[in-house]
Amino acid sequence: MPAVQTPADTDARALETLSRVWGYAAFRDVQADIVRTVVEGQNALVLMPTGGGKSLCYQVPSLLRPGTGIVVSPLIALMKDQVDALRQFGVRAAFLNSSLDLQSVREVEAALLAGELDMLYVAPERLLLPRTLDLLERAPVALFAIDEAHCVSQWGHDFRPEYGQLGVLPRRFPDIPRVALTATADDRTRADILRVLELRGAAQFISSFDRPNIQYRVANKEGPKTQLLDFIHAEHRGDAGIVYCLSRKSVEGTAQWLATQGIDAVPYHAGLSPRERSHAQERFLNDEGVVVVATVAFGMGIDKPNVRFVAHLDLPKSMEGYYQETGRAGRDGLPSTAWMVYGLADVVNVKRMLSQSDAPEDVKRVEAAKLDALLTYCEAATCRRNLLLAYFGEERSEPCGNCDICLNPPRVRDATREAQMALSAAIRTGNRFGAAHLTDVLLGQPTEKVVGMGHHLLPTFGVGKGHDEKMWRGLIRQLVSLGHLSAGEHHGLSATGKSRALLKGETTLMLREDSLLPRERVKKRDRDASRSGRAPVDSHDAPLFEALRAWRLQLARERAVPPYAIFSDATLKAICELRPGSAATLGTVSGVGQRKLAEYGEDVLNIVREHSGSERARPTLPAERGARENSAVLGLLRGREERTPVQPAPSLFSAPTPAKDTPPATANPEVAEALRELRRELTRETGHSAFVIFPNATLDALAAASPRSLAELEGLPGMGPKRIENYGERIVDAVRTVLGA
Repeated sequence: MPAVQTPADTDARALETLSRVWGYAAFRDVQADIVRTVVEGQNALVLMPTGGGKSLCYQVPSLLRPGTGIVVSPLIALMKDQVDALRQFGVRAAFLNSSLDLQSVREVEAALLAGELDMLYVAPERLLLPRTLDLLERAPVALFAIDEAHCVSQWGHDFRPEYGQLGVLPRRFPDIPRVALTATADDRTRADILRVLELRGAAQFISSFDRPNIQYRVANKEGPKTQLLDFIHAEHRGDAGIVYCLSRKSVEGTAQWLATQGIDAVPYHAGLSPRERSHAQERFLNDEGVVVVATVAFGMGIDKPNVRFVAHLDLPKSMEGYYQETGRAGRDGLPSTAWMVYGLADVVNVKRMLSQSDAPEDVKRVEAAKLDALLTYCEAATCRRNLLLAYFGEERSEPCGNCDICLNPPRVRDATREAQMALSAAIRTGNRFGAAHLTDVLLGQPTEKVVGMGHHLLPTFGVGKGHDEKMWRGLIRQLVSLGHLSAGEHHGLSATGKSRALLKGETTLMLREDSLLPRERVKKRDRDASRSGRAPVDSHDAPLFEALRAWRLQLARERAVPPYAIFSDATLKAICELRPGSAATLGTVSGVGQRKLAEYGEDVLNIVREHSGSERARPTLPAERGARENSAVLGLLRGREERTPVQPAPSLFSAPTPAKDTPPATANPEVAEALRELRRELTRETGHSAFVIFPNATLDALAAASPRSLAELEGLPGMGPKRIENYGERIVDAVRTVLGA
């Protein structure tokens, strides 16, 4: 009879798996509690900010529980990248969606039934097919993870009808634990998730929504493309970033304009062909320093950790949408920027779109409240982070010190008199003219339209000459944002019932002044922000950091995986600071798990040695521990270590394990280069990652043996019958081309 597992046993197993597979020494925040809950077979609802480590909350339990973890994900375009990243850790992962041909589908299904997968990513549409549900009833299933669970709710900002049908899971699989995960869900959305997925009574884990590494900034829109370019040049030149625009036309125009200004920018929106969208997404994920200009459809599920900025050129529709989109910056925890410009036209357009939508009135009221919350955030004169957190029910009293309001506090003054002037102008002109016309009336500008309408004869004509046009347009924008003016069908502004108390002097209005800072101060602020927005490696570490990034990019291209699937920027930064001199020391770096240490350890150590003078060398671990660990780790690097349980058996879905025999040391460099080129060709042809074709250890063995016949391939490390059948003739041809028949 097996021993009963205690919570302490579960925690120890989870921590060992986290360290061995992912290379992290400890769980963050409530991760350990969530993992324990799911491993023990209980349901859970997880609210955790983007970049907070939600994925580990179901990935670790999928390895610890018997069977395969089934992950429901809404974006099939990203499943391959998620699976590729897991395979880099030695996790046996696959996906099942409409991008696969029939043969591949059958192979995945057979692997699932045979218990050869640790995790399977499934689109909700595929999951709901009777064939898939029947398959899962015959398969060993460890858990169901419903990612982006806010899609369940019609009150959420990204409702998906298919998610609303996932209530079939508790009915068909009542004994399998379900964990629902999202970064954004207000109380109403959370209640929907609990109801649809039948999670009533489930443990709820709500982490802090704070992302302290993100600097939040909002500015008045004046010349948005120029403002964006100045921002990128001043603070994020060469960094990866996302720019959100409201329309497809704006996306394409902005991307093209940035490209002409020397920014490596690509567009992404639903109007592009699938091939164009896929190309843009692949460039963004796989290349360094690419800026993607996109509609809000882009980004969900993007795991790229080193996005250094997210910029909004148009106003989002809700605080939830804004929070999730900005949360795609700085997932690695390094300093990043959430930057937005907006103006009166944005406020008018979004409010008009909402009022004219076909949604039921109760839905429109909820959406209007969400928009009002976002506008209050934009017009804030107090800490933006505190307002953002308060919206999600998290209160904090101290200013954050890392938003534009905290860094450059605006002046606030009583604007009641000016507001009365603007409201009076709107009423006396018939509540049907836009901000430009009202501004002309207030400034006493006798334009053709003003004179033609007879508005130069109104008592409000010229009453605002004491202020300039910029002040009046800013005031009108804030009056619209605060609900004192509403926008009509043709951008006409009318005073609302809320304005009556203000007009009668029964209430006062304190507003922020939108005055420009002196040029010298702006430049200093930009310089300071630029320093805070970059990956914080000091000047001495910069050459090593760039060398590691270049190595990472080259390796990622060879293996057809995103660079961050090799190592994140945060891990490279830690390597630069530690300057490890041994494999054992490198293994202590966060993000360097056992599999990655075996795959990349020698390369990284060589690069560190090349860039580390004696004055910068770091001490290794104590001798009595370091010698023992170094010997064991080097054995693993050379393929002598026995395969651990989470390392996959060779198959279509997993990377082959390192060979147990030490490859010969007399590899022919010309043959090795020819084989690397062949592997790149096969990667492009098959769509498999490079290490799935054959790993580095096998390449070294092939280069040393230089086989000129299929018979000579047999018995070489990593060259099993299936790999010889698939690639053997191509390998032999490549060797013969170099050495001759």
